Amino acid sequence: MAERIVLNTDIRKGTINRNIYGHFAEHLGRCIYEGIWVGEDSAIPNTKGIRNDVVEALKEMKIPVLRWPGGCFADEYHWKDGIGPSEERKRMINTHWGGAVENNHFGTHEFMRLCAMLECEPYINGNVGSGTVQEMSEWVEYLTFNGVSPMAELRQKNGQEEAWSVAYFGVGNENWGCGGNMRPEYYADLYRRYQTYVRNYGDNKIHRIACGANSDDYNWTEVLMREATRFMDSLTLHYYTLPTSDWANKGAATGYGTDEYFNTLKKALFMDELVTRHSVIMDKYDPDKRVGLIVDEWGTWYDVEPGTNPGFLYQQNTIRDALVAGLTLNIFHKHSDRVRMANIAQTVNVLQAVILTEGEKMLLTPTYHVFNMYKVHQDAQLLDLTVDSPLYSYEGAEIPEVSASASVTAEGVIHVSLCNLNHEASAALPLELRGLAGQPATVSGTTLAGSSIDAHNTFEQPEAVVPQPFTAFKLEGNKLTVELPPMSVTVLAITPGA
Repeated sequence: MAERIVLNTDIRKGTINRNIYGHFAEHLGRCIYEGIWVGEDSAIPNTKGIRNDVVEALKEMKIPVLRWPGGCFADEYHWKDGIGPSEERKRMINTHWGGAVENNHFGTHEFMRLCAMLECEPYINGNVGSGTVQEMSEWVEYLTFNGVSPMAELRQKNGQEEAWSVAYFGVGNENWGCGGNMRPEYYADLYRRYQTYVRNYGDNKIHRIACGANSDDYNWTEVLMREATRFMDSLTLHYYTLPTSDWANKGAATGYGTDEYFNTLKKALFMDELVTRHSVIMDKYDPDKRVGLIVDEWGTWYDVEPGTNPGFLYQQNTIRDALVAGLTLNIFHKHSDRVRMANIAQTVNVLQAVILTEGEKMLLTPTYHVFNMYKVHQDAQLLDLTVDSPLYSYEGAEIPEVSASASVTAEGVIHVSLCNLNHEASAALPLELRGLAGQPATVSGTTLAGSSIDAHNTFEQPEAVVPQPFTAFKLEGNKLTVELPPMSVTVLAITPGA
């Protein structure tokens, strides 16, 4: 089989929902506190306690939706602890994540203010594991009801006269594990009960999200779809990429060898099989694909950085993580008929973060740059694309060397995202542009590559891995030959001629 990419520019396969580029901010480690929230009395420039530099960076990459307050924290969070004067809010121990003291200074009002500043949609996760139906119902009322009621009056007393708009509400999180260790049959019944009281008030229409499976637990999806399809708008899926199979020794975020590099990418590619197989089950009960699949926790998970709190999940972010991000987003594009949202874990200072902070310092990780480069795909039309990739081999194992996806904007600009996974060899491939009325008028590109297998940005060298102009291509007629650097993520912009 010839190694090539064939792009049918005249075959459109649906819309790539911008919410696939969503993010996740849990009360975990230094994600919220220090990462997003510093308080109004901080010397770090802020707007009502929220870091200005982080907001500016997230707005630049067009963050479309933000999930909060968890994660495992969601099912021990009681929202009334996080409203009212901050000095009067309850303090608690974050039992899931490092035993830190949670002072609840960042609560509902602060989160909704953050989303307004980011111009993104809020996605709120309710408490099923340790909460009540009444508690969840009252939170929705507090958030979205503009009439006369105890919760609306309480919101107004706390300074928010008008109700907010909340489109996405999750009924529990990981209820098969930290959210209650439930069986799928039990959770399905609880979900049916709880979602009944997640009401639509006025013009606010809530997209109800059920807790879905952990990785390849296909039975969970089967039971939830069988018992609760008509009560849900979306079902979630969680999958984390580890270099090893040992959760106690996951592998280092930097200083790793070729084996861990290769295994991480191989395991990231498993996302395609997961989405495919869960989608087949969903198709059985929902052939019209009304219910979305939301991959609201995904990304790499390594051992924490030496000397840091093991419960804070702080890890560095390298060119390997950039490749995981790029190929995973390409997979989500491929399944855009079913995948309606995804939320990488997590936004700042936790797991595969797009931003790291240290006091007043902030840096953008290689993963951030991939999201910023790929933002051109948001709400664009997916194009038909076939990749006959060379193989990338390591110690007898093989994976495709190149991952690719393409879309076209409303203005007619075609974008092709390409990941060369090979750590030492460039990838030269012809890209056949079929279906164009004429020859492309202009082609330009941007690439992100690493100088070493674990290239990453530090506070001393924050621009060690940053996007660069890409010019290693040659256009002849409607054939574009590209030479992708080793360990690189590249995005091409092709403007058709008249």
